[in-house]
Amino acid sequence: MPHEFELPFEVTLPATPDQVWDAVASGPGIDSWFMGRNDVEPRESGVARMTAGGQAEDAVVTAYEPGRRFATRTARRADGRFMAFEYLVEGRGQGSTVLRVVHSGMLGDDWADEYDALRRGWPLHLDTLREYLEHFAGRTGVPVFGAVPAPERTADELRAAVVRALDLDGDAPVGSRARATPDGVPALDGEVTWSDADRVKVRTADGLYAFFVADGLALMFHHLFVPASPDAADAAWQQWLTAALA
Repeated sequence: MPHEFELPFEVTLPATPDQVWDAVASGPGIDSWFMGRNDVEPRESGVARMTAGGQAEDAVVTAYEPGRRFATRTARRADGRFMAFEYLVEGRGQGSTVLRVVHSGMLGDDWADEYDALRRGWPLHLDTLREYLEHFAGRTGVPVFGAVPAPERTADELRAAVVRALDLDGDAPVGSRARATPDGVPALDGEVTWSDADRVKVRTADGLYAFFVADGLALMFHHLFVPASPDAADAAWQQWLTAALA
């Protein structure tokens, strides 16, 4: 049975309202901190499309007020499910901006697990947005996605494998140095900026790298701020993750 939900968040960002607007309401901006590859028609009733893992999902732009409010909503599925996003941008003094995000909609039969994943996921995504605006403002990220199923392995086992492949100690503490050398893309050599039971995030001089694990699955959502082919980067990191879990 579908279950209605609403998740509100608020964050103060080290950027101007125009910079925040571009980050949340344009395809290149969203590519630089959120998930997948994104295209946005900059008008009310336009289409906002996200593509990740070869799957595309379209949403309708329900509000487009430049510099102030951007909102989208997917179509309602046969089982009642849909997703809606609203971003409210408000300038503050000294070049900072408050962003309010509301993620709402209907979830499916496994709504409790889905809701928990969304509730826990948004703080990390907003922290990635903050890092993007603080360290890579004015640059456009190349989004990288990878996923490796590992049905016989627990989240703890997969996290341990990823941590080892990043040349980190078992706990992968924030502030420690991570290193990896996938073939054909820039090496990862940077600082751990987020670390918990199922996620590790690393910032380098030219990228933001996020690794997620769950029972039976490991995922990556990276953002490269150097010229790169998205398809080639996807393939290189997919190969690296597959080898890391072997």
